[in-house]
Amino acid sequence: MAGHSKWANIKHRKGRQDAKRAKIFTKLARAITVAVKEGGDDPEYNAALAAAVDKAKAENMPNDNIDRAIKKGSGDLDGASFEEISYEGYGPNGVAVMVKCLTDNKNRTAADVRHYFSKHGGNLGATGCVSFMFDRKGILIIDRKENMDEDEMMMQALEAGAEDFEADDEYFEITTTPEDFSAVKDALKGIGYEFSTAEVSFIPQNQTKLDSKEDIKNMTKLIDALEDNDDVQDVYHNWEMPEDLEI
Repeated sequence: MAGHSKWANIKHRKGRQDAKRAKIFTKLARAITVAVKEGGDDPEYNAALAAAVDKAKAENMPNDNIDRAIKKGSGDLDGASFEEISYEGYGPNGVAVMVKCLTDNKNRTAADVRHYFSKHGGNLGATGCVSFMFDRKGILIIDRKENMDEDEMMMQALEAGAEDFEADDEYFEITTTPEDFSAVKDALKGIGYEFSTAEVSFIPQNQTKLDSKEDIKNMTKLIDALEDNDDVQDVYHNWEMPEDLEI
């Protein structure tokens, strides 16, 4: 089942993430707070909170930050009230883009997102205009280490209920249905595997290439602008990013 990873083309570029650690922590804390407000502060009974905490730990977010975000969600600490909102649109040459946000000011966020699309050769569309081009999947990424047996890991993942298993030079990618995500994650975690990424994501059914240097430049700037916004939690797209893309 090895092959070119779909995840590699939509995952936020790790080197750039490392340079924006504080901003990432802000976004992760916001997700944790909202999960607590909507489902309680016990990860055992709140799947959204468990997923948000796992994602935060995968990004090496300090436990103090996680605890503070949970307390804000439960009302023990003061904090802004956030709500989820999604935007869909097209980047240069019709690249499909989905933007997931948590905001305390919908008017501000909508204006910002619309501005980014129009400034960088795209346009904001109506709800549902591109979401049908994506499948919702659980994604588990395990960084490759020398002592790992690829065949054994694949069998363990499939036996745990995974849909697919792909191997890359640097990591292993395990795909699940959203419903089986927690069970597969817990089974592999119980064996002793650690995840650099563990989340339910949106995977494009097909990918779009950009040949024009101007389109590539604009698409890169659009993604960067969206990711730099504190209200934006996740950006999904179907751009087949060049492997030699300079960032």
